[in-house]
Amino acid sequence: MTDAAVALGFAPSSVSQQIRTLEEALGVALFVRGPKGMRLTPAGERLQGWARALLDQAEQATRDVRRERRQLRLGALETLAGSYLPAVITRFAERRPDIDLEIHTERARDGLLADVIKGRLEAALLLDSGDDVGGLGFPAPAEPLTFIDLDPVPLALVSAPGHPLAARAALTPDDLTHERLLVNVPECSFWMAGDRILGSGPQRIRAGGVPVMRAWAEHGLGISLLPRFAVADSLRSGTLVQLDLPLPDLCLRLIWREDQEALPGMRDILYAAARP
Repeated sequence: MTDAAVALGFAPSSVSQQIRTLEEALGVALFVRGPKGMRLTPAGERLQGWARALLDQAEQATRDVRRERRQLRLGALETLAGSYLPAVITRFAERRPDIDLEIHTERARDGLLADVIKGRLEAALLLDSGDDVGGLGFPAPAEPLTFIDLDPVPLALVSAPGHPLAARAALTPDDLTHERLLVNVPECSFWMAGDRILGSGPQRIRAGGVPVMRAWAEHGLGISLLPRFAVADSLRSGTLVQLDLPLPDLCLRLIWREDQEALPGMRDILYAAARP
C-alpha cells in the first residue's frame, strides 16, 4: 500500500479509502487484510486482469479527445538496437505515419519482460530459442507472453587469427574444454547460448559487453561466442576468424501481451518487425 501511494503521489490512507470505495461499488472484497499485509482475493485477481485493459483504453481515450498523436512503445535489447531496429522503425513509419513509435533500449532482458508484463511497453525484441519464451535458458516471465520469431540470428565462435584452434577443422565442444571463453554476465544471451552449445568445459572469463568481448578476442585473450552481425567487420578485416564448430541460430523474437493486440498500431509493429 505504501509503495502504491508513493508511486501515485498520494497518502497511504487515501489509497486505502479509494480501494474501499471500489470494493463497496463492486460489492466484493478485493483484498484479504491481515497482520502480515494484504493479498488479492479471487475477485481481486480477476479485476487485476481487467484493470490493465481498462487503463490502456482510458489512456487511448484521453489522447483521442485531446487530439494527441498516439504512441506505441517498443523495447529492444541494446545488442539489437543498431542492427535490427532501424529497419523496423522505417517500415513502421511508412505503414503508420499517424503513430509515434517510442523506442526503449535495455541491457537487461528482465527489464524488458517486466515492462511488457506491466504495460510500460507494448512489445519488445529480444534473443531466445525454443518453443516458449525463456527457451534459451532464462527464467520464464511471470505471466505468459505471446511471441513470434522474426529472423534467425547466426552465431559465430571467434578467435584471433593466431589462435591454435584457428587452423583446425571440424571442431567439437570437447576440443574447447581447456579454452578461455570470453563472456559477459550469466544473464547474457551469449553466455546462455555457450552453456547450451559448449557445455561447462571452457573456462569463463568475464570481459564485458559485446564490444569488449570482441576486442579481447582480437587481442588473443580468449575465444568468444557472439552474434555474427556483431563480428562481421572483424571477420572481413581479418582481425578475427570464425572457428570451425557447427552452431545453431538464435531467434530474433518479438514478444507482447495477448490483450494488447487490439491496440491501434500493434499489428503494424508485427508487420514492420517481420522480414519484408
